[in-house]
Amino acid sequence: MNTSLVEIQVVSAENVAVTDDTLTLDLADGRAISLPVAWYPRLLYATPNERAHWEWSGDREGIHWPDLDEDISVEGIIAGRRSGESQRSLQRWLEARKALS
Repeated sequence: MNTSLVEIQVVSAENVAVTDDTLTLDLADGRAISLPVAWYPRLLYATPNERAHWEWSGDREGIHWPDLDEDISVEGIIAGRRSGESQRSLQRWLEARKALS
C-alpha cells in the first residue's frame, strides 16, 4: 500500500464569514475556502449574531466564537476537517443552551 503525505502550507487568513449553510475563510493568497456549516454543529445551531461574533486565535491560526465556545483552526479548514466534537458533548452543550433561554 502506498501512502502519500501532503504537506499543508498554511497561509494567512484574512476574513471569516458564516451563513446558515456555509463557513467561508478568505486567505491572503486570494483563495476562499467554503465548508458546510453542518460540519460544525455549534455553528449550525447558532444564531446569526453568534456566528458573526468571532475573533482570531493566536496569530490568525484559528477562529474562536466566544458565545459558542467553539474553536476551529485555519489549518483544519484548509485540510477540510470536520468538527471532532462527540455527540455526547454536543448534546450537553445543546441542553445547557436550552436551559439558558
